[in-house]
Amino acid sequence: QVQLVESGGGLVQAGGSLRLSCAASGRTFTFSRYAMAWFRQSPGQERETAAVISWSGGNTYYADFVKGRFTISKDNAKNIVYLQMNSLTPEDTAVYYCAANMYGGARNGPPSAYDYWGQGTQVTVSS
Repeated sequence: QVQLVESGGGLVQAGGSLRLSCAASGRTFTFSRYAMAWFRQSPGQERETAAVISWSGGNTYYADFVKGRFTISKDNAKNIVYLQMNSLTPEDTAVYYCAANMYGGARNGPPSAYDYWGQGTQVTVSS
């Protein structure tokens, strides 16, 4: 059974930073074969892609609304994907989910393209 477990969410003031982590585990899960993504979803809104890193780790994709502020990285030795979030604004308030897509690229794919999902972690940015 594959598990993705997010952590690092919380309450932060506007302009602050948070680092989200997503730890992957599973007897048959080879982390290095998976593209990893961070999605986010606000109440009443559709789930949207924030950032993606390709399975090789060599390519990344960022949504325009996070470009220059967020950085996604992947540690294949630890089976963890990170999302460093800087210069946070109240508009970044959402539940953040990590997802895995086998041999995926770094592109803005739909949620249905992903094979596994975490349970989400709440990020709240106060003004």
